[in-house]
This record gives sequence, structure tokens and C-alpha cells, in this order.
Amino acid sequence: MKNLIIAVIAIPFLFGCNSKNKNKETIDTLAYKNEIDSWHQGRINSLKSHTGYLNLAGLFWLKDGINSFGSDPDNDIAFPEKKIASKAGYFLLKDSVVSISVLPNVKIFSMGKPVTKMVIFSPDSSSVPTLEIDSLSWFVIKRLDKFGIRLRDFNNIVLKEFKGIERFPVDAKWRFKASFVDAPIGRTIAIQNILGQTEHNLSPGTLEFNINGKPFHLDVIDENAKDLFIVFGDLSNEKSTYGGGRFVYVERPDSTKTTWVDFNKAINPPCSLTSFTTCPKPPEQNILDVEINAGEKKYEKEY
Repeated sequence: MKNLIIAVIAIPFLFGCNSKNKNKETIDTLAYKNEIDSWHQGRINSLKSHTGYLNLAGLFWLKDGINSFGSDPDNDIAFPEKKIASKAGYFLLKDSVVSISVLPNVKIFSMGKPVTKMVIFSPDSSSVPTLEIDSLSWFVIKRLDKFGIRLRDFNNIVLKEFKGIERFPVDAKWRFKASFVDAPIGRTIAIQNILGQTEHNLSPGTLEFNINGKPFHLDVIDENAKDLFIVFGDLSNEKSTYGGGRFVYVERPDSTKTTWVDFNKAINPPCSLTSFTTCPKPPEQNILDVEINAGEKKYEKEY
């Protein structure tokens, strides 16, 4: 009889444990840390690549009409000294079309071919050409009604002296299962950038999740075919993390409308690394009333 009582007491205990574990994902912490570390190394490699942000050396907004450029400070656009002729040519902005005219004896190339005059941006173009001379390359960017020249220098001191980005310790407690709530087709959310411009981005839905039993939600942006993009802020901003908020990419929800928000993959916006970018700021509804002590910390320049 004594053994039977013990067995009867043990049965609900065992089933209770199984029921609890059934709803809890088991994570191999070492494998998870290695996965996040590997992912972050890929992020660092991307920043240091030819198309990364660490080689940016200038962002020059064009005025309507002629914009002279070269290394001479008297130009409308002054490229780095000794990297290009003092007077190299000019950009012409007219009716949303940007063209370049290069002065004689100045060697500037595009796709290996010398350039004397060409259109480098048109609203009808499917791609934007890149211009090059020695370690410099540049191209046109458009931000709503503004047109600018974004300059790269592959010998940039920032790239050479970059020591990485400090992170919080990887901890799976900052990985949350989230429910995806569809938004009406065509819904957009307003995102302001550091220029003060407001752009309306397509937002297919909202992610809902809990942190320590408290409900939170984040509006997502439909940026590419693979992931959803989130610009968010939290109470760690200005303290341990970048004041302008951070980014996190999330896998698209599965057939059950669930996915994972992993703040160990929270990254700083490019504006934390260089002043030659035009980052979005978190919309008000994406500023979380909690400290997210995960992902990248505030970037401290060491040069």
C-alpha cells in the first residue's frame, strides 16, 4: 500500500514535468553561443568588405545645377586631399538626373573604362554606376527629394583601425518566440531618418511576444525576401547601447504564424560607425519599455 501511494503521488509530478518541458525549447547553450558568434563574425566581415560601411569617407548633398568637385577646398564638393586632382570636374543635377563631367587629364573610370561625361543617376535606370580613381570610389544615393554623392576610400583610416564592436554576453534568455499578426494589405509605417525626412515603409504585420510575462510588440518592415526588418529602441539606449536605437532581422513566420525575435542579433545602425549615412530612427511604437541587454553595445571608436 505504501508503494502504491508513492506511485500515485509520483504520476502527476512526472506528467507535470513533461507538460512543462513540452512547451519549452531545449537549447544547447554552447552550440547556440557558437552560432551567434559565427553570425556576428559574418556581420563584422560585411562591415569591412568593399561594400561595407567602414570605408565610407564622405557624403555630399548636391544642389540643383553645377557642383564642382576635386581635392581643393574651394570646390562645392571636396574629396580627400592628395587622392584626386584639385579640380577634377563637376556633377550636374537637373530634373532628378545626375551626370558627371571630368576635366581633361583627369583619369576617372567606371567599370574599367575612362569617363569624360556620363549620366550616373536617372529615375529610369535599373542600376547606379560607380566611379573610381585609385583608392576612391563613389556613386549617387537618393533620399526622397535629396541627391548625394557617397564616397568610399578603401584606404580609410576607420577601416584600418577598426577593432570590432563590443557585445553583451550571448544569452538565450533574450531569444523570444513571437506571434505574427498580419496587418491590412498595403499598410505602411512612418519612419523618420536622421535628416528629418519621413518615409512610409511597407509593414506586413506586428510581432507579439512576452518578456518576463509582460507583453510587447514590434512593427516589422518588409525589406527583403528572406527576413523582416525591425528598427527598435529600448531603455538601454544612451546608456550601454547606441542612443539612436538598433536593428534586428527576424526570419519570416512559419505556417503557424510564429517566429523568433533574437536580441542577441541586435546590431547598431551604420550611423553609430560613421557620419556618412542616413539611418532610420525607431518609430514610437517600437520603443520598448525595458532594457534589452543583448546584442551590440555602444560603439566606442578607438582611433
